[in-house]
Amino acid sequence: MVFSLSYARKEPKPETSLGIPGDGRCLFRSVVHGACLRAGKPTSSDSRQKELADELRAKVADEFIKRRAETEWFLEGDFDNYVGEMRQPHIWGGEPELLMASHVLQMPITVYMKDKKSGILIIIAEYGQEYGKDNPIRVLYHGYGHYDALRSPIGGAESKWYKKK
Repeated sequence: MVFSLSYARKEPKPETSLGIPGDGRCLFRSVVHGACLRAGKPTSSDSRQKELADELRAKVADEFIKRRAETEWFLEGDFDNYVGEMRQPHIWGGEPELLMASHVLQMPITVYMKDKKSGILIIIAEYGQEYGKDNPIRVLYHGYGHYDALRSPIGGAESKWYKKK
């Protein structure tokens, strides 16, 4: 998904950025952390967060395979190589993985960037809108390949992710 800040929406509510380690799993850790917050569950320890992030990564890779006909065209390079590499814990995720994560979790995911001049968070992408628009998982993209979780002010929605646990 390509975005332009001229089309981005500003988010009026202040959000708290939560430091997520930059270990190649930051996107998956941020989404898992956001799903915990959204469901009103306590956030995981670092080791449990890593385990859940790797589990989500595997499910995202499986989702690409399940949806191959609709995803193959927008992935860079050979589909099988891409999915195989994405299964590796040190490979960074991006927009395609956010889209697949929204399907795996059956939750909306909203991606923000911080406006450099104003410091205001701007919505740059939304995924999984078919699963509802209220109380999405919120992640902050720093623009250089790193994602952080954003503390959501609202909680309580359940996902299939937690029902399986």
